[in-house]
Formats: sequence, C-alpha cells, structure tokens
Amino acid sequence: MLLSAKESRSITISSLGDSAITVRFGEEINQKVHEMVQTAARYFEDHPFKGFIECVASFTSVTLFYDPWVVYKDSKQAPFEWVKSNIEESLDKMPGSLESTARTIRIPVCYGGRFGPDLQEVAASNGLTDDEVIDIHTNGEYTVYMIGFAPGFPFLGGLDEKIAAPRRSSPRTSIPKGSVGIAGKQTGVYPISTPGGWQLIGQTPLALFRPLSEPPSLLQAGDIVKFHPISEEEFLAYEEEEDA
Repeated sequence: MLLSAKESRSITISSLGDSAITVRFGEEINQKVHEMVQTAARYFEDHPFKGFIECVASFTSVTLFYDPWVVYKDSKQAPFEWVKSNIEESLDKMPGSLESTARTIRIPVCYGGRFGPDLQEVAASNGLTDDEVIDIHTNGEYTVYMIGFAPGFPFLGGLDEKIAAPRRSSPRTSIPKGSVGIAGKQTGVYPISTPGGWQLIGQTPLALFRPLSEPPSLLQAGDIVKFHPISEEEFLAYEEEEDA
C-alpha cells in the first residue's frame, strides 16, 4: 500500500467547496511526501471514479475535482461522503510506489550581467564569488515539485543552502521570460514575463511554456532538472534558433 501505518495517521482528507476534496500527505516539503503525492495523483488519474473531473497535485497534497450531480446519480449518497470513502479505499489499494517516469531535462542558462542582475547580491549575501554561485547552482540536481504561479512555472527542490537567498524586498513589476531565480531554498524559472520577487541569477533561452504543445508546459511534476552555463553569444544564437 502507499502509506505505512504511521504515515496513514498523518493523512487528512477535507472538502474544498462542494465539488472538490483535498488529500494532504503531510505539512513538510520533502522527497518522501513528493513521491506519495505523485503516486496518488497518477493512481487517481488512472483509476477515475464516476464524476471524476481532474486531479491537481501540489507540494504536499492532491486535490480531486468532481461533478457532485454525477456522483449522486451514480451512488445515491451525499457526494462528499461517497468520494471521501472512495478515496480512503483507493489509498489502501495503491502500491508503495509506481514505476518512475521522471525525465532529466537540461536547461542552458546565461548567468549574471543583464541576464542575472541579482547574481552579485546572492553571492555577497552568502560570502561567495559569482563563479562559486554559478558552480553550485549548475552542479545541483533539482526535482520539479509542482507547476504553478504562472503557466509552466516549475517550483524546484534541491537547492544547496549555500546559495539560498530571501526574496527581494521590492518585487519587480516585470521579469523577462526565461529568468532563473532563487527564493529561499528554492530555485525556479519564469516561463513568461510576469511580476515577481525572486532573486534573478541568470536567464535561459529555452521555452518552458509552449501554448501550442500538449502538454503546454515543458516540465512536469516529478521531472529532474539540471542547469548548465552558456555564454551570451550562445544565448543569442539559441534564441535565434528558437525563433526560426
């Protein structure tokens, strides 16, 4: 089964309005909780009940959206109670883990200068040089915990604490798409131009949000991300190739 006896005691199931239920696997963001969330999300998608609409995974929970009228017609019971009971039964049936489908995505990044205006600040706040920050950032391996905030925006776990940095005290009103940032112990990539308060250390020419593709987000929860440095010339050449 998905949960041990100890883990089962920490699970909570609660309503989210009259047409959704949230299953929370814990309060702490870590790899174990992430694996349980992804396993549950895939299981519910593969074993939908009558009235099931979609399943949305976050850092520590899975929310199942359903049509209460369809549930009631099929079960003749109160929709929330029936769906909650179905979820509890499903949790007992789930395997300890599902076969991993994680992909490793390499993302090119031009660090510093106009591409990463906060690189020096991140380095100074951690007592490091710019090159040391780049070296630590590119030697990391990051798990995509969830996609959110903006279309295709990946929240990545696994940032080395040596380069952790707080959000900017004054957020920017516009951040270029492809900007790579740090906020606390997380790193991420802005797939579209949007306001934001993360510390910007670089920029990628790789398009993470592709509205004409299916799915439109290049990255998916569970993927592994590795960054590698490129020069400004390589950035511009890559950008021209993407636009061609």
